Amino acid sequence: MLRKFIHILFLSCSKATMLMEKRNAQAISRKEDWQLSLHLKICKWCRAYEEKLKILDDILKRKLFRKENTEINDSDIEGFKDKIIEKLDL
Repeated sequence: MLRKFIHILFLSCSKATMLMEKRNAQAISRKEDWQLSLHLKICKWCRAYEEKLKILDDILKRKLFRKENTEINDSDIEGFKDKIIEKLDL
């Protein structure tokens, strides 16, 4: 009963996870930040999701910065197309 009331008053888990993803990409408003912080204080599942999101984001950033050649050439595109066609033929 209390959980339903809290989700009605504050945020649902799906909205909270959407705000976490949005916060990684761009700045969120003060209201959204306040609602998200309140939700994270009461929801252990979303706190766990936030930790996993941080870990994945760090891994992706390290991979991006480690890669020296970030340009995509025509052979990469053709190889990607071939892999897609190969998987579609299954």
